[in-house]
Amino acid sequence: MRKIIVATFLSMDGVLQAPGGPQEDPTNNFTYGGWMFPYGDETTNQAIGKLFSAPFDLLLGHFTYDIFAAHWPYQQDEIGEVFNRINKYVVATKPVDLSWHNSILISGDVVAEIKKLKEQDGPALLVHGSSVLAQTLLQYGLIDELHTWIHPLTLGTGKKLFGQGAQAQGWKLTDSVVSTTGVIIASYAPDGEVKKGSFVPDQPSEKELERREKIKGL
Repeated sequence: MRKIIVATFLSMDGVLQAPGGPQEDPTNNFTYGGWMFPYGDETTNQAIGKLFSAPFDLLLGHFTYDIFAAHWPYQQDEIGEVFNRINKYVVATKPVDLSWHNSILISGDVVAEIKKLKEQDGPALLVHGSSVLAQTLLQYGLIDELHTWIHPLTLGTGKKLFGQGAQAQGWKLTDSVVSTTGVIIASYAPDGEVKKGSFVPDQPSEKELERREKIKGL
């Protein structure tokens, strides 16, 4: 069975839109494209290298696929060579140009098709960007590993990783490091249901009981 691995660059308020450059994704009048550029260092480079060191195929939403397909086939570097060689699975509900070598369309019942793909033998399925796809994977509990690069800035607007589709669940921190530029690089694995407890004594005060009555039905 294949793992689904989501890796994403984020602002502190969860925005993942257009980290790489101003023209990457200016939709909805997003004006902060290229926000991650000032934060690269050896630590972030090593984390990316570690992520790419194991075999993988790409699983992308159609918008991110279009961005990648317009860039990586024309790059003569190690990442470009890997991306051009491997399979690219593209989740799309409308026509998409699949002329990039080894591109495969996923359509129809997307969740069912991804589950079938996940059950196959093969390398891990690596998701980058693809905010809508990532939220679908979160909603249906299909993510095996989540890697985040949280940058020390807030953007206030833009496409986010955690939207309405995220379900309540626990996550276990499996690895973490902080770059010299303040990027928190953290890796997580699913860790079951949300665990709850209470700091309130078994016999709450009369004031606390009154407070609870006030907020009933709110």
